[in-house]
Amino acid sequence: MKLFTTTALAVFAGLAVADDVLYSRRLQKRGIDSAGNYNISFFHVNDVHAHLDEFSSSGTDCTRPERGCFGGYARIKATIDEQRAKHDDSLWLNVGDEFQGTLFYTYYGGEKIAETLNQLGFDAMTLGNHEFDGGDDRLGDFIANLTDIPIISANIHSTHPKLNKTIKPYHIFPDKGIAVIGVTTETTPGISKPSELTTFSDSVEAVQNAIDEIKATTNITRIAAITHIGYDKDQELAAAVSGLQLIMGGHSHTLLGDMEGAEGKYPTIVQNKDGDEVFIVTAYRWGEYVGYIDVTYDVNGKILAYHGAPYHMTNTTKVDEKLQAQIDEWRKPFEEFAAEVLGTTNVVLDQTTCQQKECLLGDFMADAMYDYRKNASANVAFAIINAGGVRATIDEGDITRGEVLTSFPFGNAIVEIKLGGEALWNVLEGIVSKVNVENGRPVTSFLQVSKGIKIEYNPNNANGTKLVAVTIGDSPLDKAAEYEFVTLDFLATGGDNFFTPTKDFAILDTQDEVLTQYIEAQTPVDIALDGRIAIVNGTATPPTNGTTPPSTSAVSPPASTSTGGYTVVPRSAGFSSDATPVVARQVGAFAAVGVALVAALVMLWAQL
Repeated sequence: MKLFTTTALAVFAGLAVADDVLYSRRLQKRGIDSAGNYNISFFHVNDVHAHLDEFSSSGTDCTRPERGCFGGYARIKATIDEQRAKHDDSLWLNVGDEFQGTLFYTYYGGEKIAETLNQLGFDAMTLGNHEFDGGDDRLGDFIANLTDIPIISANIHSTHPKLNKTIKPYHIFPDKGIAVIGVTTETTPGISKPSELTTFSDSVEAVQNAIDEIKATTNITRIAAITHIGYDKDQELAAAVSGLQLIMGGHSHTLLGDMEGAEGKYPTIVQNKDGDEVFIVTAYRWGEYVGYIDVTYDVNGKILAYHGAPYHMTNTTKVDEKLQAQIDEWRKPFEEFAAEVLGTTNVVLDQTTCQQKECLLGDFMADAMYDYRKNASANVAFAIINAGGVRATIDEGDITRGEVLTSFPFGNAIVEIKLGGEALWNVLEGIVSKVNVENGRPVTSFLQVSKGIKIEYNPNNANGTKLVAVTIGDSPLDKAAEYEFVTLDFLATGGDNFFTPTKDFAILDTQDEVLTQYIEAQTPVDIALDGRIAIVNGTATPPTNGTTPPSTSAVSPPASTSTGGYTVVPRSAGFSSDATPVVARQVGAFAAVGVALVAALVMLWAQL
């Protein structure tokens, strides 16, 4: 077993740090001898979202280094190359969502991402939902361009000719006696664009089936998983399966550790159905952190001890000069376009709270859509968007075209639809309850809305009764009325399960173009939250003929959606354009530094 002395631990000082030395309760319970135990280090990254280059704390291009620049694959490569050389055995794993987030993806698709990943030397990769944003064909081409990187996801089942031979449920590393299983969020069909040839099964069942197959057909007892399903789902998975000891996760952009803003411990420990400990780690988003956990397995594949913390990629982190030079070269074709200044803002247009409550960038985008369509369609009452489509904060100061495309990268188009009052109430109830009223399935995003509508809800009420009041214009929502409003084609066709899917609408302009024109008209931007989405006390009965019960308080958190019957509103005036994606979200978390020497002594004692 590899010993971690205080000298070895000192290597990690200054690199990020959450519970720097940690030990399983099993080590305390047993007098384990070193014979037969096996030590291996795992490095992992997730949700890089095309951030090949360094970025600011908001996730947009780093134009003000004095404020801090983070991430970038040149930093990650230098760190991984240096650290793997110090470990006898290690695996370097990618937990998905490489696509969608910056102009590197908008301009090149997956081409430069594949070139980069090949240079990073990943040992395996699972797929995130955003890998399907371009459809199965484009994903198949991307996978074909990867060199010696096994693609694993146990719950993806595809008959697509480019995918059915390339995606496997797990990969075995014979020299290490370890199997790694992959899994992808089951919500992918509702939030991305896989074809009907590709389906996603229950992740718990898929992982357990893979574990059972591995144990039945091999002598492997050491089993880990890379899971693009989210931190909460990782904990559910850990508790529901048998035979899995380690989960390296992604999808939820969760920061784990002891640093400011962390949502849990690195690792988080959950007992599985057999009472064994399962260790869960994840590495935030965009490549700002690289996860590192070193574990020691006993002869039965149980983890005896573990050590580690995520590495923080900051201005002071060494870069791989060769890779950075390539990234700089790839940037040139779109650099001038991205740097175009569209206007200025006197306030930070914040994205970080959009999935929990009203947020300033959500207000601004929804207002842009409302004003755009109101000019051509006088009956439009409001606009509604999904919070998940708002991807990065726009900082105070100049607003560039690159920032707009990073904040709204998906190329979604504006559409206008009409719903009856009762159907609209159900949609909004579904969003705040997170369960679609019509189909009973989860809604996978909160909402943001424009002026012209106010939504009040009580998150403490039972599902189906969380919505307390809806005001449209100056009047309560009327069950008997019909309402015209604007939304996104992604949502109208069933994305995030907000509405009953329809394709019967005219495509208007794209989100980024509408926002660009609004910025030019509103500059300098100087807005504040106005309470259009508010948390209140009390309950309400669904509206009846123009009456909606009163409410109380005010603030704002998360939610979901619902459905109804559509009336198609024909296209009138407007301009046309195309757009493509780029992603990001606000970053901001500072690594703490510290080494637990006492725990190291405990480790040493265990070897005696």
